[in-house]
Amino acid sequence: MRAIAKGQEPRSLVEHRANAHCDYANYADKDGLRAALVRDQRGLCCYCMTRVEATGTGMKIEHWRCQSRNADLELTYSNLLAACLGGHGQPEALQHCDTRKGEQDLKFNPANGAHRIEQRIRFEMDGTIASSDTDFDAQLNDVLNLNLPLLKNRRKGVLTAILDWWKSEKARLRGPVPTEQLTRERARRAGDGAGQLTPFDPVAVWWLDQRLARSAA
Repeated sequence: MRAIAKGQEPRSLVEHRANAHCDYANYADKDGLRAALVRDQRGLCCYCMTRVEATGTGMKIEHWRCQSRNADLELTYSNLLAACLGGHGQPEALQHCDTRKGEQDLKFNPANGAHRIEQRIRFEMDGTIASSDTDFDAQLNDVLNLNLPLLKNRRKGVLTAILDWWKSEKARLRGPVPTEQLTRERARRAGDGAGQLTPFDPVAVWWLDQRLARSAA
C-alpha cells in the first residue's frame, strides 16, 4: 500500500453528477474512469500494489466506502480506487483487496492525504505488512488479507533484493553507502511522479526511506 495522489477526475464523471437521478450504475463512461484511476495509481492496485490494467477484466473499480451504506459517495472521485481482481472466484482464504473486502469498511484511505497512509504501515523483512494502529493492522489481515502468502512472498523478494543491493554496495565501497546514492536509488524506483511503477517497488522505496531517515539521525 502506498499514498495515492489523486489527479483530475474525468469530465464525464463531473457531468454525470450534474444529472438528475444519477448513480454509479447508470454512469456510462467507466472506461474513462478506469483510465484515470490507473493513471493516478501509476498502474498499481490501491491495496496490494500488483499490476492493474484499465480494462474491465484487468481491474475492479473499488469504492473505499461501500455503495450500499454510502450512496452519497458512490460518484465521489476521492472514494473511487483501482483494485486488482484479488483472487475473484477463488475460495475466500485466497481472496484479497477489494474482492475480500466486499462491503466492509477500512479505517484509512490511501488516497486521502490526511490519513498519512505511508506513516501507518511498515514492512517486515519476511514480507509482512503491518501497522502500529491496532484496528488498521487487523483490517490489513482480516479485511484485505494482505498477508496472504502469495503477496507476502512478493514483498519479501523485493525487500531481499534491496537489502542485497545495499550490502553489495557497502562491500564495494568498503564503508557506508552515501546518502546521495541511497537517494538516487530511491528516485530510480519511485520514478519521476508519472508513468507506471514496477509492482511492489514501493516496498523498496519504503525501505530506502527508513535507511535515509537513519542516516539523517
